[in-house]
Amino acid sequence: MVLKSHRYSLGARLFLSAAFCCVLILVLAGVGLTTFYRRSAERGFDERLSVYIKQLVADLAAPPETERQTIGDLGEPRFDLPLTGWYWQITRLDGERPNVRASRSLVGGQLPKLLDQSITPNSRGLRESYVSGPDDRLLRILEREIDVGEDGRFTVAVAAPADEIEGDIQDFRFALAMTFLLLGLALVASTLVQVRFGLRPLVRLRAAVGSVRTGESPRIPGQYPPDLTPLASELNQLIDANHEILDRARTQVGNLAHALKTPLSVMMNEAGSGEGQLPQTVRTQAAIMRDQVQYYLDRARAAALSGALGGITEVVPSVEALLRTFMKISQDREIAGSHTVPKTLRFRGEKQDLEEMLGNLLDNAFKWAASRVEVSLEGGEADDEKMALLIDDDGPGLPDGAMAEVLKRGHRLDEATPGSGLGLSIVVDLAKLYRGELTLQRSPLGGLRARLVLPSI
Repeated sequence: MVLKSHRYSLGARLFLSAAFCCVLILVLAGVGLTTFYRRSAERGFDERLSVYIKQLVADLAAPPETERQTIGDLGEPRFDLPLTGWYWQITRLDGERPNVRASRSLVGGQLPKLLDQSITPNSRGLRESYVSGPDDRLLRILEREIDVGEDGRFTVAVAAPADEIEGDIQDFRFALAMTFLLLGLALVASTLVQVRFGLRPLVRLRAAVGSVRTGESPRIPGQYPPDLTPLASELNQLIDANHEILDRARTQVGNLAHALKTPLSVMMNEAGSGEGQLPQTVRTQAAIMRDQVQYYLDRARAAALSGALGGITEVVPSVEALLRTFMKISQDREIAGSHTVPKTLRFRGEKQDLEEMLGNLLDNAFKWAASRVEVSLEGGEADDEKMALLIDDDGPGLPDGAMAEVLKRGHRLDEATPGSGLGLSIVVDLAKLYRGELTLQRSPLGGLRARLVLPSI
């Protein structure tokens, strides 16, 4: 039995293979026991028939001729009733014409001679077989050849209905089938219990790994069987190594940020005190360099954090904090911000990355909104893998052909507004690092809708 590992779980493979073996063993045992019982039933039936043969042989070998007249008085009424299936027959072999004496039940018919069918006698000198009787009934027949000296050579045959044997065998088969069916069900049930009990440590280990992934636990806790303890230990070492790599990445990113931002700040300060084309050019290019450095540092930090284990962030606190901040910044324009995000919604990632993405999107929404900005969850709920946050404004929006252009790095459609043009492209890159995406659509409020898809839990 071949089970494809990619289609069946470990528990299913263990259960199905054990159940298959149980069924196979029971079937083979049933066939073997039925065959053994058939032979036993035939031997028992033959013993009954051989008793009648012995009695017929004894009557035939009696010295006085007068006693031979009573041959066939076996004390069994079925030998005297017509076509009962119980027959005896004595045939003389050495006469000019075969002399046949038979039971009344044959009503003038004859039994076939096994001697003519080249059937070899068994150890007791009996030939045994199945034949068709006078009424086409299947018979079990025993035949013996004897020599009574001067009185000649004879074959003595006794036959009886084979359906008596088959009836016993059918009863045995039914009883055996019921017994093996109950036994098979018990074995399958016990196998299921054993598989569930045996795989329970794996289920606990899976739950522990899930707790680490969701941030509920820093490491895999608990004790496991000896064959699973090394696996749990290796997983804990992998988690520790992941945390160490994350810490080193954060440190290196921070060091690089300080190493680059400080010289850029000095250059901008020095250029700010001068006048003319050169200082202006230095300030402009230094500002571009600072934005580019910040952009790629954010990407590097997000790339390191996106592979970390256990990063889980509540969405609502970040959304509310950002909305309050941008409403204060835009209070002179009286822009109202609101959200309908469920409190149970959680982002599978770092808080600073979520706020970086939402901050850029809300900054753009408040910058262009006429009076209102709304944040909501698409469909009202998230599944176990993804969530889609919607940021809507009632501003002028964008033409359909321009929506894809503004997502390109550094691309701006309006040079009059402040900014480097990297905000939306940073959101695109961060979302991709988390296997999500950002798309722009027309908003039901009349302006622009930003649809941000991120992993959730």
